[in-house]
Amino acid sequence: MSNASIDTKPPKILLVKLSSLGDVLHNLPIVWDLRTRLPDAQIDWVVEEGYVHLLTPLLSKNGFKGIDRIIPFGLRRWKKNLLQLSTWKEFFAFKKQLQKVSYDILIETQGLLKSAIVCSLAKKSSNAVIAGLANATEFSGYEPIARSFYNQSVQVPIQCHAVDRSRWVMSSALDWPLLERSSAPQFYSPEYIQSLKLPAKLVSEQLLAPYVLCFHSTAREAKRWPNSDWIALGKELSSRGYQVVLPWGNVAEQAVSREIAAQIPNALVPPAFSIEDAFGVIAGAALAVGVDTGLTHLAAVLNKPTVEIYCDSPLWKTEGYWSKNIRNVGDIQKPPTVAQVLEAASELLP
Repeated sequence: MSNASIDTKPPKILLVKLSSLGDVLHNLPIVWDLRTRLPDAQIDWVVEEGYVHLLTPLLSKNGFKGIDRIIPFGLRRWKKNLLQLSTWKEFFAFKKQLQKVSYDILIETQGLLKSAIVCSLAKKSSNAVIAGLANATEFSGYEPIARSFYNQSVQVPIQCHAVDRSRWVMSSALDWPLLERSSAPQFYSPEYIQSLKLPAKLVSEQLLAPYVLCFHSTAREAKRWPNSDWIALGKELSSRGYQVVLPWGNVAEQAVSREIAAQIPNALVPPAFSIEDAFGVIAGAALAVGVDTGLTHLAAVLNKPTVEIYCDSPLWKTEGYWSKNIRNVGDIQKPPTVAQVLEAASELLP
């Protein structure tokens, strides 16, 4: 696609980043990057249905221009029910939604076969650019077969932060100079962040300000910080007048939250809450402390005071570098000490 064809009419752009929570969050800045430079473009996004709530704050409405269409993708659920007629009806309904628009530019920043296939299913203009990753980055999933679905494969550094990687692919797709970190990434609007409120159901659960959220759970056990360290951190925060709140996502994580909370004065194990509720819970916190997991990254992109703990994943891959409200401690196979986390927390707490 020539630059002239982009300049003569607003392009129709499809973003494909399906999952997971942190990956979707770190892809958000390219919406703002695109909208700043192409204010009249149509920007649609295909995402796993479980993460739609991460994108709804960016929907275009009431004079705000963000994402024009969110197209939910139910692959995780469909794979469990492949033999059911309803699954195939939903798939063809998804395909119909996807093909309502003929896209000029498709930006696929996941590098997996499933996301590349979404690109192949999309309707495209005759000279459409289909841009995706040409290579893997360390410690990230990548399937080389995905390259066969692109007509523009973008080489990125082997060690490349998730935000920078998305911007790299986008810049190549539009033939723009690479956006450097000096152009600070934006995730959500300040107005949206200021509008967030704590869900009423959690107010009734004795959640008291000021509170500190401790996100101890993560999908991979090696990325966890020891329970004994969480207890030591919690006791110190409690002694300073903060309520320690220990969210959870499943029964096993709930048991760990209860085990830790039992040894911290006035600690709270809240009821389960959704991703949608998490925005308000995080917004009301004095501080979030968490391992390398989605909810920790949500706190960081909401510009809340956040301490990110790295134990068995590389700091360079997802560290919060865009705000003075974020501290990153530890690194791959170098978990931080309680003293280091406390020092970082103390720098952020009032």
